[in-house]
Amino acid sequence: MKLSYENYIDKVKACWLGKNIGGTLGAPFEGKRGAFDIDYYTHDLSWGVLPNDDLDLQLIFLLAAEKYGKALRAEHLAEYWLYLIPVDWSEYGQGKNNMRLGFVPPVTGNFHNEFKNSCGCFIRSEIWACLTPGHPELAVKYAYEDGIIDHSGEGVYGEIFCAAVESAAFVESDPYKLIEIGLSYIPEDCAVAKAVRFAIDCCERNLDWKQARKEILTNYPDTFGLMRNKDQEGLPTGELGFDAPANIALIVMAWLIGKGDFSKSVCIAAGCGEDADCIAGTLASIMGISHGAKCFEEKWLKPIGDTIKTITIDLTKEFVIPWDVNALTDRVLKLMPVFLHGSCSFENGVLEIDCSDNLCQQPIKTGWFKETNFSKQIEDSFNTVKRESTSFNMGVLIDCEVKEGADLNIKILLENNIHQQQWIKIRTILLDSEIVCKEKYVCLNQHTAGNSVDEISFKISTENMQSGKHELIVLAESNAKVSRIAIPLTVIKK
Repeated sequence: MKLSYENYIDKVKACWLGKNIGGTLGAPFEGKRGAFDIDYYTHDLSWGVLPNDDLDLQLIFLLAAEKYGKALRAEHLAEYWLYLIPVDWSEYGQGKNNMRLGFVPPVTGNFHNEFKNSCGCFIRSEIWACLTPGHPELAVKYAYEDGIIDHSGEGVYGEIFCAAVESAAFVESDPYKLIEIGLSYIPEDCAVAKAVRFAIDCCERNLDWKQARKEILTNYPDTFGLMRNKDQEGLPTGELGFDAPANIALIVMAWLIGKGDFSKSVCIAAGCGEDADCIAGTLASIMGISHGAKCFEEKWLKPIGDTIKTITIDLTKEFVIPWDVNALTDRVLKLMPVFLHGSCSFENGVLEIDCSDNLCQQPIKTGWFKETNFSKQIEDSFNTVKRESTSFNMGVLIDCEVKEGADLNIKILLENNIHQQQWIKIRTILLDSEIVCKEKYVCLNQHTAGNSVDEISFKISTENMQSGKHELIVLAESNAKVSRIAIPLTVIKK
């Protein structure tokens, strides 16, 4: 499939315009429980566009992407997050709290984080789709790196689903096909997938949006709508922070019931309450990408223009962020060829983007655990810190909390990247005393031989560790190679 550069520009700009429209429309209803009849903005229009973390968090990730390009990883995003995002609420705060103690992603999103299944990362998925248009298989990888900073499990699955849908929307406009593409990248039995399919079922039963909303929140209860008012409908209360499944299901429901009508869809989304600005903002972005700026009536654009207002960024720092949609679009356009290197071509002097012919998840021939697809690969990865090198890859699985006197168990996963055998020396170094606790050698076969993946375990005694927190380095070196991987770990005593 091909995507013309002109069409790509229009869709990127429409993505950000939609984010502003939906976020502004839904903001007055964020954290409220109820079914609200909305047909237009309800805030004082003299304020123009309302600030929204859903968009301005992505400006920070744009800065990181401009610096690191395709090599961008969660650790890079985490550093930018810690340096430039001053807010400490909910999952943002717990992610930063874990970073400050020395943990690294994905531990920062998973460890002692009761908000890990919330909405705070699917709302910032658009940047990855805009940098990888028509390539959801790439968008989901960056969405995962983003999500694990401060989320885990259902929260990350939510962002992966949205990123896949949004990337595919650059070349596909049918909502049902886009939803199936998104579902293909997440585990079939995860709560996000089940909630999305339940929303589809509600629409196929021809429920009106208010009844569909009530059934979704009954079967997939959350707590977001109880932030600003009490429940008046007798709906069940979900587990604190378990918000992504319900709110993504509400996006899908509003999208399908709206039947392609932007105004109807986005007003239903905002009228659902709960995380209303995120629901409406994400849906408006999806529809903007899918249909371009032509889907927005002038009434939605005129009061807010193309200004970007921030609420979560420390503007005293030296970085320059885009202040309007045109500037943001321009910077994304310049960066896209870096992320899609090899997928852009000139034909008759016109730039075209080569997109994937099959947008659904495809089998992965090699991987950390020899898994066959992306969704299986990430399912058990939320406690594994991974690093890659030219010669080999390494992952470390560790329990970050250990009981007094118990052994510290470390599992190390190795994968060969080259067509020859190599010995890997692995050392675990306790930084408190700079003592090498354990040293082992592992022989990796060439990856064409079928057994190029190996796994070893260490047990380290904590009997003489008096401190309540310990920092370790797992250092791996290949014989006669430059490649070296160092993974920092933090462990606390219960």
